[in-house]
Amino acid sequence: MWEDKKVLVNRPDEEDNKDKLRLTQTHLEQINANVRFREISNFFESVQYLHIVPQLLRHPEAFPGPDIPGDPFGRKFLERVAKTQERTRKSRLKKIENALQTAVPQLKHLSFVKDEAGVPHLEAVYEHWRPKAGKQREDQFSDGTLRLIGLLWSLLEGESLLLLEEPELSLNVGIISKLAPLIAKLQRQKGRQVMISTHSADLLSDNGIGGEMVLVLIPSREGTEIHLSSSDRKIVDLLEGGLSIADAVLPLTAPQKPLTAWEI
Repeated sequence: MWEDKKVLVNRPDEEDNKDKLRLTQTHLEQINANVRFREISNFFESVQYLHIVPQLLRHPEAFPGPDIPGDPFGRKFLERVAKTQERTRKSRLKKIENALQTAVPQLKHLSFVKDEAGVPHLEAVYEHWRPKAGKQREDQFSDGTLRLIGLLWSLLEGESLLLLEEPELSLNVGIISKLAPLIAKLQRQKGRQVMISTHSADLLSDNGIGGEMVLVLIPSREGTEIHLSSSDRKIVDLLEGGLSIADAVLPLTAPQKPLTAWEI
């Protein structure tokens, strides 16, 4: 570990050589050792990763086993909603409902309820051709709707760095193309930094996405190289010529040669 040009930590050190078990932990993990750079350790602890698995959210009881720290896959998402202060919860659900109108226009009155056994649920009215619209709970929501609700809640929930993996999953093209401005709008309300991994041309087609916002990961013989799009003159020229970031960047991530049937 370096600070400017000064070496702070260089392991393995003499103590590590005496006790090999020390090498099972980094300096960042050891409270007694990380005092000089605990701010970095605290930052990494605050980072939130989200990749909602709809089946876990609908039926958490069907997946026994130890909980994963941070609940990255949404198994206890409804418990998090339940523990939120009522006023805050209602405010967030209203904002999510308004945002969902673009994606699911039939969905109205998104609310939090508990059943007779005290189990928390999300409930919404789905308007249809019948005079009286029907109420549905999260076990009847589509995968895409559940992912969107979880994503939007997380954007409103905290202020630390949020990592989202392929938020376009289970969503149709029309919705995906509106994700970037929707995420940006909610992100600005909390001032939360968001990092997204995606392969979606539809998500990246929004003209509001600039080259300074996109990191391109390119596999190489020595590992994966990361390039900032705005530092690549070819990409900048394409963007200045009117192309979207999707048109300028995604061809760079395509395989250099097509796979043959034998290779597949």
